[in-house]
Amino acid sequence: MNTNQIARIAALVGEPARTGMLLALMDGRALTAHELAAAGHVTPATASRHLALLVEAGLLRLERQGRHRYHRLASAEVARVLEGIMQLAAQAAPAPRRVATGPRDAALRLARTCYDHLAGAIAVAMAERLVEDGAVVIDGDAAHVTDRAATALARLGLASEAVNAGGPGKRPHCRPCLDWGERRMHLAGRLGALLCSHCLQQGWLLPQAGSRTLAVTPRGATALRDWLGTARWDALLDPVRAA
Repeated sequence: MNTNQIARIAALVGEPARTGMLLALMDGRALTAHELAAAGHVTPATASRHLALLVEAGLLRLERQGRHRYHRLASAEVARVLEGIMQLAAQAAPAPRRVATGPRDAALRLARTCYDHLAGAIAVAMAERLVEDGAVVIDGDAAHVTDRAATALARLGLASEAVNAGGPGKRPHCRPCLDWGERRMHLAGRLGALLCSHCLQQGWLLPQAGSRTLAVTPRGATALRDWLGTARWDALLDPVRAA
Protein backbone atom coordinates (compact mmCIF):
# COMPACT_ATOMS: atom_id res chain seq x y z
CA MET A 1 0.00 0.00 0.00
CA ASN A 2 1.38 3.39 -1.03
CA THR A 3 1.13 5.52 2.09
CA ASN A 4 2.17 8.65 0.21
CA GLN A 5 -0.76 8.24 -2.18
CA ILE A 6 -3.15 7.77 0.75
CA ALA A 7 -1.81 10.93 2.35
CA ARG A 8 -2.15 12.81 -0.95
CA ILE A 9 -5.80 11.83 -1.40
CA ALA A 10 -6.54 12.66 2.25
CA ALA A 11 -4.92 16.09 1.83
CA LEU A 12 -6.93 16.78 -1.32
CA VAL A 13 -10.21 15.88 0.36
CA GLY A 14 -9.30 17.64 3.60
CA GLU A 15 -8.79 21.13 2.20
CA PRO A 16 -11.96 23.09 3.16
CA ALA A 17 -12.72 24.57 -0.27
CA ARG A 18 -12.26 21.21 -1.99
CA THR A 19 -14.34 19.54 0.70
CA GLY A 20 -17.19 21.93 0.00
CA MET A 21 -16.98 21.23 -3.73
CA LEU A 22 -16.96 17.47 -3.25
CA LEU A 23 -19.93 17.57 -0.87
CA ALA A 24 -21.89 19.69 -3.37
CA LEU A 25 -21.52 16.81 -5.85
CA MET A 26 -22.67 14.09 -3.46
CA ASP A 27 -26.23 14.16 -4.82
CA GLY A 28 -25.01 12.81 -8.16
CA ARG A 29 -25.31 16.01 -10.17
CA ALA A 30 -22.66 17.57 -12.41
CA LEU A 31 -21.79 21.22 -11.69
CA THR A 32 -19.83 23.93 -13.43
CA ALA A 33 -16.61 25.39 -12.06
CA HIS A 34 -18.49 28.62 -11.27
CA GLU A 35 -21.13 26.75 -9.27
CA LEU A 36 -18.47 24.76 -7.44
CA ALA A 37 -16.57 27.97 -6.66
CA ALA A 38 -19.68 29.16 -4.81
CA ALA A 39 -19.91 25.82 -2.98
CA GLY A 40 -16.25 26.11 -1.93
CA HIS A 41 -16.51 29.84 -1.10
CA VAL A 42 -13.56 30.67 -3.37
CA THR A 43 -13.04 32.68 -6.54
CA PRO A 44 -13.55 30.96 -9.92
CA ALA A 45 -9.80 31.11 -10.61
CA THR A 46 -9.00 29.41 -7.30
CA ALA A 47 -11.75 26.86 -7.92
CA SER A 48 -10.25 25.97 -11.30
CA ARG A 49 -6.92 25.13 -9.66
CA HIS A 50 -8.63 22.99 -7.02
CA LEU A 51 -10.74 21.19 -9.62
CA ALA A 52 -7.70 20.42 -11.78
CA LEU A 53 -6.07 18.69 -8.81
CA LEU A 54 -9.19 16.68 -8.04
CA VAL A 55 -9.53 15.58 -11.67
CA GLU A 56 -5.84 14.64 -11.84
CA ALA A 57 -6.21 12.54 -8.68
CA GLY A 58 -9.20 10.68 -10.12
CA LEU A 59 -11.69 12.05 -7.59
CA LEU A 60 -13.65 14.06 -10.17
CA ARG A 61 -14.53 13.49 -13.82
CA LEU A 62 -14.76 16.34 -16.32
CA GLU A 63 -17.63 16.19 -18.82
CA ARG A 64 -18.25 18.40 -21.85
CA GLN A 65 -21.78 19.15 -23.05
CA GLY A 66 -21.60 21.47 -26.05
CA ARG A 67 -19.69 24.56 -24.95
CA HIS A 68 -20.22 23.81 -21.26
CA ARG A 69 -17.87 21.93 -18.93
CA TYR A 70 -19.19 20.09 -15.89
CA HIS A 71 -17.59 18.23 -13.01
CA ARG A 72 -19.02 15.21 -11.22
CA LEU A 73 -17.71 12.60 -8.80
CA ALA A 74 -15.55 10.14 -10.70
CA SER A 75 -17.21 7.00 -9.35
CA ALA A 76 -19.47 5.44 -6.75
CA GLU A 77 -16.33 4.45 -4.84
CA VAL A 78 -15.42 8.12 -4.38
CA ALA A 79 -18.93 8.83 -3.10
CA ARG A 80 -18.71 5.96 -0.61
CA VAL A 81 -15.40 7.26 0.75
CA LEU A 82 -16.86 10.74 1.18
CA GLU A 83 -19.96 9.32 2.82
CA GLY A 84 -17.80 7.44 5.32
CA ILE A 85 -15.88 10.61 6.18
CA MET A 86 -19.17 12.49 6.58
CA GLN A 87 -20.43 9.86 9.00
CA LEU A 88 -17.25 10.10 11.07
CA ALA A 89 -17.47 13.89 11.13
CA ALA A 90 -21.21 14.01 11.78
CA GLN A 91 -22.13 16.75 14.23
CA ALA A 92 -25.13 18.91 14.94
CA ALA A 93 -23.99 21.46 12.36
CA PRO A 94 -26.47 22.23 9.55
CA ALA A 95 -26.03 20.38 6.27
CA PRO A 96 -24.31 22.19 3.38
CA ARG A 97 -26.68 24.32 1.34
CA ARG A 98 -27.65 22.74 -1.98
CA VAL A 99 -26.22 24.51 -5.01
CA ALA A 100 -28.94 26.06 -7.20
CA THR A 101 -28.66 25.06 -10.87
CA GLY A 102 -30.54 25.47 -14.12
CA PRO A 103 -33.55 27.65 -14.89
CA ARG A 104 -35.28 29.51 -12.08
CA ASP A 105 -38.70 28.98 -13.67
CA ALA A 106 -40.21 25.95 -11.92
CA ALA A 107 -42.31 24.94 -14.93
CA LEU A 108 -39.26 25.04 -17.22
CA ARG A 109 -37.33 22.91 -14.76
CA LEU A 110 -40.15 20.38 -14.63
CA ALA A 111 -40.57 19.67 -18.35
CA ARG A 112 -39.23 21.18 -21.55
CA THR A 113 -37.96 20.15 -24.94
CA CYS A 114 -34.26 19.55 -25.65
CA TYR A 115 -34.12 19.46 -29.43
CA ASP A 116 -36.52 16.58 -30.21
CA HIS A 117 -36.49 14.87 -26.81
CA LEU A 118 -37.71 15.60 -23.30
CA ALA A 119 -35.66 17.40 -20.68
CA GLY A 120 -36.28 18.54 -17.14
CA ALA A 121 -37.13 16.75 -13.93
CA ILE A 122 -39.77 14.55 -15.58
CA ALA A 123 -37.32 13.38 -18.26
CA VAL A 124 -34.68 12.59 -15.65
CA ALA A 125 -37.24 10.64 -13.59
CA MET A 126 -38.27 8.67 -16.68
CA ALA A 127 -34.64 7.77 -17.37
CA GLU A 128 -34.12 6.69 -13.76
CA ARG A 129 -37.26 4.54 -13.89
CA LEU A 130 -36.08 2.80 -17.07
CA VAL A 131 -32.66 2.18 -15.53
CA GLU A 132 -34.28 0.74 -12.39
CA ASP A 133 -36.43 -1.54 -14.57
CA GLY A 134 -33.34 -2.79 -16.40
CA ALA A 135 -34.76 -1.42 -19.66
CA VAL A 136 -31.83 0.94 -20.23
CA VAL A 137 -28.21 0.65 -19.15
CA ILE A 138 -26.19 3.87 -18.91
CA ASP A 139 -22.41 3.48 -18.97
CA GLY A 140 -20.62 6.82 -18.89
CA ASP A 141 -21.32 8.62 -22.17
CA ALA A 142 -23.07 5.62 -23.73
CA ALA A 143 -26.38 3.86 -23.18
CA HIS A 144 -28.14 0.87 -24.65
CA VAL A 145 -31.68 -0.45 -24.61
CA THR A 146 -32.19 -3.99 -23.28
CA ASP A 147 -34.79 -6.61 -24.11
CA ARG A 148 -36.75 -5.43 -21.06
CA ALA A 149 -37.56 -2.08 -22.66
CA ALA A 150 -40.67 -3.22 -24.51
CA THR A 151 -42.25 -4.54 -21.30
CA ALA A 152 -41.28 -1.48 -19.26
CA LEU A 153 -42.61 0.95 -21.87
CA ALA A 154 -45.77 -1.05 -22.54
CA ARG A 155 -46.92 0.14 -19.11
CA LEU A 156 -46.58 3.66 -20.49
CA GLY A 157 -48.74 2.77 -23.47
CA LEU A 158 -45.97 2.36 -26.05
CA ALA A 159 -46.21 -0.55 -28.48
CA SER A 160 -43.20 -2.86 -28.74
CA GLU A 161 -43.00 -2.17 -32.48
CA ALA A 162 -42.41 1.52 -31.78
CA VAL A 163 -39.80 0.78 -29.11
CA ASN A 164 -37.83 -1.58 -31.35
CA ALA A 165 -38.17 0.38 -34.59
CA GLY A 166 -35.03 1.65 -36.23
CA GLY A 167 -34.44 5.24 -37.19
CA PRO A 168 -32.93 7.07 -40.16
CA GLY A 169 -29.19 7.11 -40.71
CA LYS A 170 -26.83 6.16 -37.91
CA ARG A 171 -28.63 7.90 -35.09
CA PRO A 172 -28.07 5.98 -31.83
CA HIS A 173 -31.06 4.18 -30.40
CA CYS A 174 -30.43 5.71 -27.00
CA ARG A 175 -27.82 7.96 -25.45
CA PRO A 176 -27.56 9.86 -22.16
CA CYS A 177 -27.82 13.64 -22.20
CA LEU A 178 -26.82 15.68 -19.16
CA ASP A 179 -29.83 17.72 -18.03
CA TRP A 180 -29.16 21.45 -17.68
CA GLY A 181 -31.42 21.89 -14.66
CA GLU A 182 -31.17 18.57 -12.82
CA ARG A 183 -27.53 17.80 -13.73
CA ARG A 184 -28.47 14.16 -14.04
CA MET A 185 -28.99 12.20 -17.22
CA HIS A 186 -32.12 12.18 -19.35
CA LEU A 187 -32.41 10.15 -22.55
CA ALA A 188 -31.77 11.36 -26.08
CA GLY A 189 -31.48 9.43 -29.33
CA ARG A 190 -34.39 7.62 -30.94
CA LEU A 191 -35.78 6.44 -27.61
CA GLY A 192 -35.67 9.95 -26.15
CA ALA A 193 -37.48 11.33 -29.19
CA LEU A 194 -40.05 8.53 -28.97
CA LEU A 195 -40.84 9.32 -25.33
CA CYS A 196 -41.27 13.00 -26.21
CA SER A 197 -43.54 12.42 -29.20
CA HIS A 198 -45.61 9.88 -27.25
CA CYS A 199 -46.23 12.31 -24.36
CA LEU A 200 -47.20 15.04 -26.82
CA GLN A 201 -49.46 12.80 -28.91
CA GLN A 202 -51.24 11.53 -25.81
CA GLY A 203 -51.90 15.09 -24.69
CA TRP A 204 -49.96 14.57 -21.48
CA LEU A 205 -47.63 17.50 -22.20
CA LEU A 206 -48.53 20.68 -24.06
CA PRO A 207 -46.04 23.05 -25.75
CA GLN A 208 -46.18 26.65 -24.58
CA ALA A 209 -46.02 29.46 -27.14
CA GLY A 210 -42.64 31.17 -27.35
CA SER A 211 -41.01 28.79 -24.87
CA ARG A 212 -39.46 25.33 -24.60
CA THR A 213 -41.64 24.73 -21.54
CA LEU A 214 -44.05 21.80 -21.68
CA ALA A 215 -47.11 22.09 -19.43
CA VAL A 216 -48.36 18.93 -17.74
CA THR A 217 -52.08 18.31 -18.31
CA PRO A 218 -54.31 16.63 -15.70
CA ARG A 219 -54.43 13.51 -17.86
CA GLY A 220 -50.67 13.58 -18.17
CA ALA A 221 -50.23 13.98 -14.42
CA THR A 222 -52.32 10.87 -13.83
CA ALA A 223 -50.53 8.77 -16.47
CA LEU A 224 -47.03 9.80 -15.47
CA ARG A 225 -47.75 9.47 -11.75
CA ASP A 226 -49.07 5.94 -12.27
CA TRP A 227 -45.96 4.95 -14.24
CA LEU A 228 -43.30 6.74 -12.21
CA GLY A 229 -44.89 6.04 -8.82
CA THR A 230 -46.63 8.41 -6.44
CA ALA A 231 -43.60 9.16 -4.25
CA ARG A 232 -41.37 10.07 -7.17
CA TRP A 233 -44.12 12.12 -8.83
CA ASP A 234 -44.84 14.09 -5.66
CA ALA A 235 -41.11 14.84 -5.28
CA LEU A 236 -41.06 16.23 -8.81
CA LEU A 237 -43.95 18.59 -8.08
CA ASP A 238 -42.60 19.96 -4.79
CA PRO A 239 -40.57 22.81 -6.45
CA VAL A 240 -43.55 23.73 -8.64
CA ARG A 241 -45.89 23.90 -5.65
CA ALA A 242 -43.38 26.04 -3.75
CA ALA A 243 -43.00 28.52 -6.62
